[in-house]
Amino acid sequence: MSAAELERAVQLLVRQVGHWEQPRWAATGETGNVSRADVVHRLVQEVANLGADAEGEPRHTVPRLTKDLALTDQLRVVAADLIAAGAAPEVLARAAAEVTATRSAL
Repeated sequence: MSAAELERAVQLLVRQVGHWEQPRWAATGETGNVSRADVVHRLVQEVANLGADAEGEPRHTVPRLTKDLALTDQLRVVAADLIAAGAAPEVLARAAAEVTATRSAL
């Protein structure tokens, strides 16, 4: 898995949800028990964890901002951090799979 493939997966998710307004973020996703915003925030946290692991740094909780509209920006940042950390191809593949699974869950 290459960095370009992870970037592409992130770009597809951002295109899917980047135009959403607050009510759409608050609606439940396909899982039916959590908001779409919670689903995307979980993804952001998972990618951030992969980045911390790749850097050999401790994991930190990604803050949940008051505006769900910022979730796409947070995802872009943590994905870029993961790529910049020089993560192994299997880590990039895991991150891309998480992004793709999240797209399906929304």
